[in-house]
Amino acid sequence: MSSSNRTESSPLTFILTGIPGLLMGSYWMALPLCCLYLLMLLGNCTLLWMIKTDHSLHTPMYYFLSMLAMADLGLSLSTLPTMLAIFWFKSTSLHFEACIVQMYFIHSFSAIESGVLVAMAFDRFVAICYPLRYTSVLTSSLIMKAGGMIFMRGICVVLPVAVLIKKMPFCRSHVLSHSFCLHQDMLRLVCGDVKVNSLYGLTAVILTKGLDSLTILLSYTMIVRTILSIVSQETQAKAFSTCISHLCAVLIFYIPLIGLSIIHRFGKHLPPLTHTLLADAYLLVPPVLNPLVYSWKTKQIRRRILILLCRRGPQQQV
Repeated sequence: MSSSNRTESSPLTFILTGIPGLLMGSYWMALPLCCLYLLMLLGNCTLLWMIKTDHSLHTPMYYFLSMLAMADLGLSLSTLPTMLAIFWFKSTSLHFEACIVQMYFIHSFSAIESGVLVAMAFDRFVAICYPLRYTSVLTSSLIMKAGGMIFMRGICVVLPVAVLIKKMPFCRSHVLSHSFCLHQDMLRLVCGDVKVNSLYGLTAVILTKGLDSLTILLSYTMIVRTILSIVSQETQAKAFSTCISHLCAVLIFYIPLIGLSIIHRFGKHLPPLTHTLLADAYLLVPPVLNPLVYSWKTKQIRRRILILLCRRGPQQQV
């Protein structure tokens, strides 16, 4: 197909879908969404600020946590414009190029967050299995290199996905099934051969989230073996408690992701509401819950928050 024909057959806009059965511009839905986004911004920005200003938090675990917060911010801000446009302003149309850009950033930040979770699993593995070598292994140089590699992997792996789908002809309905652009959702509207796109998309998922989940599982298998070899039950409980926050973050991220992948391939008979709610949970729940989980389960962060609240209390009284 020539370039001119492909341009003529490409859609000018995609039509985004809100929540099936819910009228566009429903303010009772827009207000909770705004609250979720504000909570996400407040939680992740507070985490970043505390890690930057408190020198006691300048350790490998909190550096990785700051990377997780930045990935959560990027993931949420990628969906923010279209989500609020639909429910606040009843604006459901999105230009083809803008849709590709949004899809690219959503999948890139998702891959980056998955990579950060692997780095945090490695941090827990070294801290529990080789505690005496923790500071010598997880140096500032290694952390910076790991962060750079995670970031570059997310950018490079997803880039061909956007390039390939931009060249495809769209001649069917331009109505997407979500409030944002996802690769699988856009791919079903293509009227050409999508074998290459599907194959590379599957390869990209395997090379990122597939390998990441296996690496995390392997890390925790070795962590559990090390913890069970400890004689003291009190020490076992203390060692395991250091992993709870990360385990919660892993489950919060991967459970909706796996569910969304399954229903995209095998759940076509399910009602549209199921697809929509699971996609929204995959993109909105982790950025909101991760700061809450780490603030609740991490003693240093919890103590820092209490100190800030105690300082503001007397100032407000004065």
